[in-house]
Amino acid sequence: MSQAFILEIQEFRATITFRRPERHNALEITDLEALDAALMDLATREDIRLLCLRAEGKSFCAGVDFGAVGGHDWRDNPLERVADRLESFPHPTLCVLQGGVYGGGTDLALACDFRLGARGIRCFIPPAKLGIHYHPHGLKRAVTRLGLGPAKRLFLAAETFDDAEMLRTHFVDWLVVPEELDARTQTIADMLVGLAPLSLRGMKQSLNDIAAGLFDERAARDRAAASFRTQDFHEGRTAMAEKRAPRFLGR
Repeated sequence: MSQAFILEIQEFRATITFRRPERHNALEITDLEALDAALMDLATREDIRLLCLRAEGKSFCAGVDFGAVGGHDWRDNPLERVADRLESFPHPTLCVLQGGVYGGGTDLALACDFRLGARGIRCFIPPAKLGIHYHPHGLKRAVTRLGLGPAKRLFLAAETFDDAEMLRTHFVDWLVVPEELDARTQTIADMLVGLAPLSLRGMKQSLNDIAAGLFDERAARDRAAASFRTQDFHEGRTAMAEKRAPRFLGR
């Protein structure tokens, strides 16, 4: 496991925490490879229903540590692979932004399904100031999540978004005062973990396919039809009739 992050699993929730605050949680290539391997493993586990991404320190993540890239061939971008892995993760993903998010760290955040931010955060993406071209999937993700106008402001004008602009452009879904961040994280996590995991998994795939222009309506209809044959559907219907919280098993 990389020293740049730790992985904890508790009550159907996997939490990856970046812990290199003295370097704004910038990630080296070996860190990204370790993160990619961790995500691949988590995607196959049956005891996971939610992935939470968060960080220690004043910054969430500054993306790639360019002081350690060496002679890497960036046609194969490890940060892009990790962000793609996050986007396609089978279960809901929640990114908790306790501090500023910069460069490629923004792609990791935007690859998650939901983003919760603390007031006072900001984001900027500096490739135009460094003379580099941002990875293509990250550009596509920014346009899909934020729209073309805000994406151009971030990439072409190298504009810095404050917390209000991040909320207005839907970079974050929720914004709370820092003192409430942990409690709100727990509330959102409990809500997501308590929902039917097969239902979430199928609908997430359909929604992502729609956003990417890859929607297969027949496959979506098959997933919808299959949901009515699950134990979770029976449990959800029974729990609603009995006016109690459902206990989904993912079967």
